[in-house]
Amino acid sequence: MPRRAPRLLNAQELFEYAVKRLAARAHSKGELREKLRRKAEHEEDVETVLRRLEEFKYLDDRKFAESYAAARLEDQQLGARRVVRDLRARRVAPSLAEQTVGRVYGNVDEEALIEDYLRRKYHSADSFQDQKGLASAYGRLLRAGFTPGLIIRVLRKFTRQPDLLDGFEPPETPPEE
Repeated sequence: MPRRAPRLLNAQELFEYAVKRLAARAHSKGELREKLRRKAEHEEDVETVLRRLEEFKYLDDRKFAESYAAARLEDQQLGARRVVRDLRARRVAPSLAEQTVGRVYGNVDEEALIEDYLRRKYHSADSFQDQKGLASAYGRLLRAGFTPGLIIRVLRKFTRQPDLLDGFEPPETPPEE
């Protein structure tokens, strides 16, 4: 059975669709623009709808980025680099993402954040006693958005054999999730 093409929406229906999407969860302007483009009957209606949403203060990338970064810090205790990467993936302007995360993470002790993350994710100190366990923890912390130098410093505190980290070569670029 052939798939039907989705019904395209006029300007008013597109606005109502956008409001429903925003009621379900917050979106950045870029994310919402992409969703609206797929549904729009006329391409020019997308920008009109986005302007209306901004006028009604339903859409604000600055507020979105602030609440997103604060939630990732409070709930998941992720590193700043990860939050910037996630905001950029959600189509927030790179400069806005970096400024916002800089403000939210400005007074955060990243070393303490890493320690808390390790205690939460690893219930046993045995995880850090061999090269394989340390490499695994390092990779996990790197994906969580922490800086390589601080990761190694904190891992030295958690292992009984800190000399295992002496020859540890961090990867050139952080792995993506």
